[in-house]
Amino acid sequence: MSTRNREIHLASRPQGWPTADNFRVVETDVPTPGPGQIVVRNRYMSVDPYMRGRMNDVKSYVPPFALDAPLDGGAVGEVVAGETEGLRPGDTVLHGLGWREYALLDAKAARKVDPDLAPVTAYLSVLGMTGLTAYAGLLDVAGMKPGETVFVSAAAGAVGSLVGQIARLRGAGRVVGSAGSAAKVERLRALGFDAAFDYHDGPVRDSLKAAAPDGVDVYFDNVGGDHLEAAISAMRVHGRAAICGMIAQYNDTEPPAAPRNLALVIGKRLTLRGFLVGDHGHLRGEFVREMAGWLRDGKVSYDETVVDGIENAPEAFLGLLRGENLGKMLVRV
Repeated sequence: MSTRNREIHLASRPQGWPTADNFRVVETDVPTPGPGQIVVRNRYMSVDPYMRGRMNDVKSYVPPFALDAPLDGGAVGEVVAGETEGLRPGDTVLHGLGWREYALLDAKAARKVDPDLAPVTAYLSVLGMTGLTAYAGLLDVAGMKPGETVFVSAAAGAVGSLVGQIARLRGAGRVVGSAGSAAKVERLRALGFDAAFDYHDGPVRDSLKAAAPDGVDVYFDNVGGDHLEAAISAMRVHGRAAICGMIAQYNDTEPPAAPRNLALVIGKRLTLRGFLVGDHGHLRGEFVREMAGWLRDGKVSYDETVVDGIENAPEAFLGLLRGENLGKMLVRV
């Protein structure tokens, strides 16, 4: 085991779009575990859109990242030091201290996973928080029913691509997705979406109307802005929107221009409901059983974009914000 550890620190708070200058690689000693602690050699870490909000010094549902300290987020790795009840060196664990090569954490904050059951990266994506977000948002928050039309924004991303496939497997009548390139649109069609469009090709409202001419019952929102406005216009009476993220405005320095049609929520009796995946832990067992079955039967596919090297984690995050990923954006530490 190495005696040196590299971490990615937040060097400054972004103003608008983050840049590489907002991050710093810092070398430290590999930590030594105390009672009840373990040291994990991270193998893969996740970068996610919600992390942009934590770079601002504002009150939110999670504390902001501290300046001159390592960022954190989902990671999977191997226990290399420390031994507690249920965990020992050689075990593979999932935990929340990414953005570093070696993580020191309380053993109770790690969850042992089986690398023989699925690739370890799956626990950061399709079998992890990403998959549960898609599952809970579509079925519990939005309450999708068989036969309904579902629209998913950022549908080629890690969450959106799973939303569309789960909707199809659970009997949606029509599944529509938006994405940011022709290649991503083709990927959505290969995943079983009934229709997909590139939001660069014209106003989202017009593209959605062409893709779902009879309207939308459920909207899974990863984008906000003009996508949310278009969905409100397209939604049928008693439509429901699960608001997962609004990446279109995470880097804005001015108030968003859209949606400008919120008054339609009244007449259409729409439900727009934000949610956090942490509130839906009661579904984890059901989700894992159903998703594992779909994966085993080849009914669900998932994509990963992997960037090598902890030093390249900031660029992977910036690439995520620019939409350069297909599926889950991961860093091989």
